[in-house]
Amino acid sequence: MAIIEPTRRDVQHPSNNKKYSLPLRAWHWINLLVISGSLTTVLINSTITDDHATSALMKDELKKAGVTIAQDQARSAAHALSDSVWGIHIYFGYALAGLLAFRLILEFFQLADQKFLRKIKSAYDQFNTIKKDREVARHELTVKIIYGMFYFLLVVMVFTGLFLVFEDALAAYKSIRHSVKEVHGFCMYLILAFISVHIIGVLLAERKQGSGIVSDMINGGSGHN
Repeated sequence: MAIIEPTRRDVQHPSNNKKYSLPLRAWHWINLLVISGSLTTVLINSTITDDHATSALMKDELKKAGVTIAQDQARSAAHALSDSVWGIHIYFGYALAGLLAFRLILEFFQLADQKFLRKIKSAYDQFNTIKKDREVARHELTVKIIYGMFYFLLVVMVFTGLFLVFEDALAAYKSIRHSVKEVHGFCMYLILAFISVHIIGVLLAERKQGSGIVSDMINGGSGHN
């Protein structure tokens, strides 16, 4: 499991902790809230407001109250309820798109030693050219590649989600709607997997090293080891 455990050490400056700018820390925690909210709406619509289960419940409860409605009417009402939840999901999607754009712009304004791409290059260069702390560089490179995959998934999620929201304006591409929806849903499961692995990795690192990684993502992690 060590491969998924993040470290505090800066590959370029091993005596220092990694540094996280305030905008990056804010992005991290807000992104967590937005993704959690988005996934929660999916969970609600696949359980509590599922059309089949909700329509049956509505029909039964109205029947107890002396009101009889057709199955189509019950299904229509249930569908309206699930649509309202999907409406909230769409707003979370807009927020995620905005956060993704912010993160991409932020990469250009980060200090040189805090740029994501530079950190990957630094770990790669150190792994290939420097024998000292090579294992640390290998670990850092692996973790950064996993994070890079997460960013890629976010990009796919945002663009497929926007396609589904604006599908009426993209009528010429209606034939690929089903495929886009499948990709969107599959990416959701991959993001869930990443979040689970990320949380496990952080907890393991905190337990083994008492490293304060969570604290660093709150206060910036600019101190020395």
